[in-house]
Amino acid sequence: MHFYFAYGSNMNPARVRGRNMPFTDAISGSLAGWRLVFNKRSIRHVGAASANVEQGDPEDRVEGVIYRLQDEHSILAMDPFEGYPVRYRRELLSVMTETGLVSAWTYVANDDHIGQGLKPAHWYLQHLLAGQPYLSAEYVERLRQVTCLPDTFEEPV
Repeated sequence: MHFYFAYGSNMNPARVRGRNMPFTDAISGSLAGWRLVFNKRSIRHVGAASANVEQGDPEDRVEGVIYRLQDEHSILAMDPFEGYPVRYRRELLSVMTETGLVSAWTYVANDDHIGQGLKPAHWYLQHLLAGQPYLSAEYVERLRQVTCLPDTFEEPV
C-alpha cells in the first residue's frame, strides 16, 4: 500500500481531487512527536505562510488526512503543487491510523523556505478546516484559534 499524509491545505479532499492525485480512500491519521506550524514562506504573498510540520516533543501530535494512493506513482501528481524538491521535501513518516501505523509520504518544508512571524491567509486555513470529518473536535478547535492574515489576501485562481 502507498499513502500520502496531508496536514495542510490538502486536508481538503476537493482540493486533492482538483490536483488530480489518484487516490482510492481517505482516512484519519496522526503524526506523533511532530507539531503543526505555519512557517513555510508563501511564494505569492509576502508575510503569508503555508503549513509545515516540524519535530516536537513526544506528546505533540499533528492530525491530518491519509490518502490511500492508487499506486506508487500517484504521489508524483502532488509534487508540482508542493514545490518538490525545492520548497518541500518528501519524507516517508510513520503515521497512526485507527488500524495501526502506516508509512506515508509527507511533505516537510526545506530550511531555506522557512520564515518567522508568518501567518496563514484566512482562505488557506479554510482548506485545513475542510478536513474536519477526519480530525478530532479538539484539533479542529485549535485550528480555529490560528491567527490569520487580513482577508485582503485572496486565494489564487
